[in-house]
Amino acid sequence: MAWVLKMDEVIESGLVHDFDASLSGIGQELGAGAYSMSDVLALPIFKQEDSSLPLDGETEHPPFQYVMCAATSPAVKLHDETLTYLNQGQSYEIRMLDNRKMGDMPEISGKLVKSIIRVVFHDRRLQYTEHQQLEGWKWNRPGDRLLDLDIPMSVGIIDTRTNPSQLNAVEFLWDPAKRTSAFIQVHCISTEFTPRKHGGEKGVPFRIQVDTFKQNENGEYTDHLHSASCQIKVFKPKGADRKQKTDREKMEKRTAHEKEKYQPSYDTTILTECSPWPDAPTAYVNNSPSPAPTFTSSQQSTCSVPDSNSSSPNHQGDGASQASGEQIQPSATIQETQQWLLKNRFSSYTRLFSNFSGADLLKLTKEDLVQICGAADGIRLYNSLKSRSVRPRLTIYVCREQPSSTVLQGQQQAASSASENGSGAPYVYHAIYLEEMIASEVARKLALVFNIPLHQINQVYRQGPTGIHILVSDQMVQNFQDESCFLFSTVKAENSDGIHIILK
Repeated sequence: MAWVLKMDEVIESGLVHDFDASLSGIGQELGAGAYSMSDVLALPIFKQEDSSLPLDGETEHPPFQYVMCAATSPAVKLHDETLTYLNQGQSYEIRMLDNRKMGDMPEISGKLVKSIIRVVFHDRRLQYTEHQQLEGWKWNRPGDRLLDLDIPMSVGIIDTRTNPSQLNAVEFLWDPAKRTSAFIQVHCISTEFTPRKHGGEKGVPFRIQVDTFKQNENGEYTDHLHSASCQIKVFKPKGADRKQKTDREKMEKRTAHEKEKYQPSYDTTILTECSPWPDAPTAYVNNSPSPAPTFTSSQQSTCSVPDSNSSSPNHQGDGASQASGEQIQPSATIQETQQWLLKNRFSSYTRLFSNFSGADLLKLTKEDLVQICGAADGIRLYNSLKSRSVRPRLTIYVCREQPSSTVLQGQQQAASSASENGSGAPYVYHAIYLEEMIASEVARKLALVFNIPLHQINQVYRQGPTGIHILVSDQMVQNFQDESCFLFSTVKAENSDGIHIILK
């Protein structure tokens, strides 16, 4: 009996051994160390095709996918967003992939779509001051752009456009049915926007965002289709390669248990879906004015510097549209309230306040807004609702002299005291508020208040003793007395289509 039991144990152990051997053979073929299913599924080809698989409860299928040919950092934790390092000025390919299922969106089949690529700030703190940050960068880097397209290397893109006032955006048309690759160059580096520059500061992250649109019934590319973005940091040339190598060496020193908490590094960066950029529908690809959900055409600035009046006092005489855009009124309708939220960069709260009129929004206390929107956004929204403006550094009063009137020197002094001109009509002065004590700011504000095209103003002069014309310089503006009064006339410039402005 014991012998029979012993034989059973031997047979059983042999079967187990054979079964284990067969399993070990499978393991040797797949090689857990060489193949990881998470790695394989993350490859671009599977990323592009996995959404075509029939998934239970699938509600939305992205029509496009964008892949940037740059490796992700290995020093990113599992549940964090990927981070990609780029070299300043180097060309990086973004592949524009058609990800539609058979029969999806037949209205764009055989037609072109428009994509806008932007480099924007990742940190919300910098997003709030984006205009000031970009203006400061432009001042330090005159003539440069934050983002450019490498057109000779790009494939399949049509009608590429850039705007001098949008230094961080490029746009183009492309055919989803054809191979399309846009090569981009980022010229700003992450440490240019750090508070201090003593060396060794941690650079701020940016985002590369792609927004794609189709044509509406009027043939304008304003109907949003898809948006996706990824997080990047930009280094001086070769700096991204060194940073990638440093991160890889750090990860190699970690234990196997620690490595499990981090993502593997992939050769390409998949842009993940996101909300469209707030001002995307009002992009500048269409030269004709288009009905946009954020602003009406009358509210858009005609000056070459975008949002130039965003910091101007509300009582500035720059037109009624500015005053209505800066301060929300209790009589504002729900639609006007939504437009005000979008213009003042509160787009993420438009759905939350979708049923609020101007009166409803103004009734909210500071504590209410902080509780609803959080501390940073709540305080910013409260200050915007109360229209807290920065006091201008200099105020001057300016009146345009009529060409037909001949004003003598004694009459000019009287006119400065708001008396009458030669025809008996009173002089009407406009207040000019200067946030910057520079000559170009004087020219810009004069152009804005008196509807003079800024590019037509060649020089601004001040009439001095014996009628001489003195060029208005930054130093002269800094020595203007507050609340000074000026008459001004225009003179056609010689050898040019422009004009000179003479302050008297």
